[in-house]
Amino acid sequence: MTQATAIMPSQRQLLYDRMAGKLEVAAHLNRKVVSFQANKEEPVYRWFKYKEGFSSVLVRHFLEEYGIRPGRLLDPFAGAGTTLFAGQELGWESWGIELLPVGAFVMQAREAVSGMDVERFRNLVNQLWSDLAVLKSDENHIRHIPITKDAFPEDTEELLNRYMSWCARIEDEKIRTLFRFAAFSVLEEISFTRKDGQYLRWDYRSARSLNGKPFDKGRILTFEEALKAKLQQITKDLAPEQILSLFDDTEPAQKTATFQPINIIQGSCLEELPKLEANYFDFIVTSPPYCNRYDYTRTYALELVFLGHDSDDVRNLRQAMLSCTVENKEKTEQLLQFYTSIGQADAFEKVIGVYEQSGAMREVNAVLDLLNQQEKLNNSNIPRMVKNYFLEMCFVIYEMARITKSGGYCVMVNDNVRYGGEEIPVDLILSEFAEHFGFDIVKILVLPKGKGNSSQQMGNYGRTEIRKCVYLWQKK
Repeated sequence: MTQATAIMPSQRQLLYDRMAGKLEVAAHLNRKVVSFQANKEEPVYRWFKYKEGFSSVLVRHFLEEYGIRPGRLLDPFAGAGTTLFAGQELGWESWGIELLPVGAFVMQAREAVSGMDVERFRNLVNQLWSDLAVLKSDENHIRHIPITKDAFPEDTEELLNRYMSWCARIEDEKIRTLFRFAAFSVLEEISFTRKDGQYLRWDYRSARSLNGKPFDKGRILTFEEALKAKLQQITKDLAPEQILSLFDDTEPAQKTATFQPINIIQGSCLEELPKLEANYFDFIVTSPPYCNRYDYTRTYALELVFLGHDSDDVRNLRQAMLSCTVENKEKTEQLLQFYTSIGQADAFEKVIGVYEQSGAMREVNAVLDLLNQQEKLNNSNIPRMVKNYFLEMCFVIYEMARITKSGGYCVMVNDNVRYGGEEIPVDLILSEFAEHFGFDIVKILVLPKGKGNSSQQMGNYGRTEIRKCVYLWQKK
């Protein structure tokens, strides 16, 4: 046991003791409901498996349990729009903020399905391959960046580029979007890569020089067979007898006559939330990036390239994201300049004050700094990442409290994390911030089965679970 672990944990323990009565094991929640897995049976989400976020089942549960009537709903980390579309089905006016273009494109595709000329889409599916057989196009739509170079077999990439030229000729924007989305949805299947947590994992058959044990992802589909299967799936789901049930699985008694539009703001919530009107929203349901080092700009690098983003775009996206990777630079000075520019320098100082007075937060920072000095962390930037993650989340929570109406609710899904054997109680620290900004902590719902630590951590510290939680806060 290090000197730090012998002396320092008292602040975290004190916070736990104070909030223990708010922790409630939620037998009705499981990892499927609080992850993307329960969305696999919904259109668009089963066409493209966006693995970040939670299920529409979870959103509907909280809106129906705590929403007295439909009002204004916000997700400041909208992802692929699960909160927005689930809320829309229940009559809520839904708003979302999303930085990553991947999620924005998924939402765009889902909106394109509404009111689309399905018969025209079917006809184009039937003539696609005969058109491609005679299409002459040398245009290079896929412009790789270093982390995606050689991701596809040559013949696959050539046909993918011809297909993109074919899509560009479609005049109907909704139909064009859906055809592009079909290809977007099979990029991993036709590539030498597989999404693997913090990065893309490369198959041994790729042209890249790879270190370590060779990885075999199994059979790599040709573009033609992958796209045919995807278009068949989409076409089947768009059949007249399917489309209504696919997009509206609420019970008849829950249906509302008002179908509100979806409002999507593309950008960073650190800059977009302060622009929103105070006391405007009735409900917030969200899941921010976890403090787990996952870099979504790498995980979704193929999709970003497909959407036309270059290396500079990806680099800027990575830095603009919430500090959840070891590469994120500190944003404190940037936030100070931003809040000063909008005349809210006092708000900036208030947030900094709340962050700095958290004993548990000071303890976490001190412990991680000590472990870093002792070279017990596998990356020296972890203390900086953790410090900045919580500081930025402190700003997010301040803004969420400011824009939530009195009596309104906030639901947040997040996981606790562990570094160097030290558990960081994300749920308790963020809830403590929320209290300072005017939220009551109604409960912190703990999943019956927590999250295990990594094989490396198990070898060093034994097999232990950390809490996976859903927080429920109410504006005073």
